[in-house]
Amino acid sequence: MDTHDISAPPRAQSRHTADKHPNQRHRPSGGGLTHDNTRHTTRFTVIGNHLAQHPQLSALAIGLGVHIQSLPAGTRADIKTLAARFPEGRTRIAAALRELETHGYLRRERHRIPDGRIVTRTISCNQPGGRRDHTEPHAPPKAPAPRRERAPRKPLPAVPRPSYPVPALLQTATDLLADLRRHSPDLLLSACDTAHLAPGVAAWLERDVSPTAVRHALTTDLPPEGLRRPAALLAHRLTAQLPPPPPFRAPPSPPAVWHPLQNCEGCDRAFRSPTPGHCHDCRTDLPEAA
Repeated sequence: MDTHDISAPPRAQSRHTADKHPNQRHRPSGGGLTHDNTRHTTRFTVIGNHLAQHPQLSALAIGLGVHIQSLPAGTRADIKTLAARFPEGRTRIAAALRELETHGYLRRERHRIPDGRIVTRTISCNQPGGRRDHTEPHAPPKAPAPRRERAPRKPLPAVPRPSYPVPALLQTATDLLADLRRHSPDLLLSACDTAHLAPGVAAWLERDVSPTAVRHALTTDLPPEGLRRPAALLAHRLTAQLPPPPPFRAPPSPPAVWHPLQNCEGCDRAFRSPTPGHCHDCRTDLPEAA
């Protein structure tokens, strides 16, 4: 009768079985990415892979989204501040912020503060779609809210008109408006907006305001949070800051005509006349002489 050695170790687990253990971490056999991670305990931000690996956002938009989510509340996150922080420049940063806004990671809302000014507040959303409702488990989904129709866009404010809208003056005004984007990327105007604003600029030029002075009035002290409708702001400035017309200047009077001196042929007295002859006292063809 066979006997078993109770001191012998149990049969070793096969390598094939060990590889299938559910808690066994898979190690890549070839090249590719590996992680050398250390657990964070302070100063860290949880970022969803839906942002970090978004298939449609650009690398700049993903980077800005991660940066904005890591900022404490109250930190400025407007285009001007971000352009001072990163080397990409205002135009690229503004485009990246629009990407985040389109995909729901960013909202920008305009509010009126107590002193009457309108400011833009930036709201970072780490989960696109807004806040989730706290409902009971297995609760039936809420009926979708009726879609609100988008309000029609307000027309631009009226602008001053020149007294004499000559083509050359309007062309100078149009060129000035088209050149504003070189001085501020926020002032990129459409052809329709440019045509609406050109008479207002022509009214300034007609009042002896130089193009440099007009450009300075339109591009200085712009809101730091950016512009949603730059044409509306320019229309307001062209109307509210219109300078007075120049003072009336009477045309200069013609210069007096001075005739050369002549010697009177009668009394040899000097008098002024365009031609030689007699002075007033010696002339016999005057009524008083008759």
